[in-house]
Amino acid sequence: MLKKIKQWLGAAADIAMPRTCPVCGKTLDSDERWICRKCLAALPRTRYEDVPFNTMEQHFAGQVPIERATAYFFYEKGSPYASILHDIKYHSTPSMGRWLTARAVTDMAASRFFDGIDMVTAVPLHRSKLAQRGYNQSEYLARGFADALNIPYVEMLKAVRPHSTQTHKGAMDRWKNIQGNYALKRGAEQWAGKHILLVDDVVTTGATLIVCATALREIPNVTVSLFTLAAARLE
Repeated sequence: MLKKIKQWLGAAADIAMPRTCPVCGKTLDSDERWICRKCLAALPRTRYEDVPFNTMEQHFAGQVPIERATAYFFYEKGSPYASILHDIKYHSTPSMGRWLTARAVTDMAASRFFDGIDMVTAVPLHRSKLAQRGYNQSEYLARGFADALNIPYVEMLKAVRPHSTQTHKGAMDRWKNIQGNYALKRGAEQWAGKHILLVDDVVTTGATLIVCATALREIPNVTVSLFTLAAARLE
């Protein structure tokens, strides 16, 4: 009975305020969660996880030692799919990101990308930005993995000082903007020897991930892999 009541309430809410696909704007059917079937089917997947020493891994090579790296789909400014990231980050729908990372686990299962990963962590937000936004979208993504993979989510990093937005900065300015911004939390030695998946929403220049992965590498005998929900076309 309770299940039926929830279904009725959901249907009534959809009538009063229809849910729409962030990509195409179509009103979602009752069995469509966040994105319509058509747009999900056309999601511009990177499929980096299927390629040895893929473009993303090459991008980080020589900058920080990582085990492997991938992104779920391509990000291009002005693309309808960019709306997914914008909604997750600014429109108070981080649960869509958590749902998408859980889908990524299923979609990427054949690649065995997640094999051997012990725990997952996220790029942190400084407390001032966290207070302003109300949530860390990257944490929601990471928790989606933790749920789907049945592994712990652990807050391993802290943002030690705020930085200005990276959106309109070039590669060098982004790098300067975040130097010294991230550090390990106290007690990091307990994670020695673990394989950690570091998660963020999008990779453009990779500066933030490099600084965070470098901090994680201070843990003895640790292995770091990277996942972002989206990635710009990396050179």
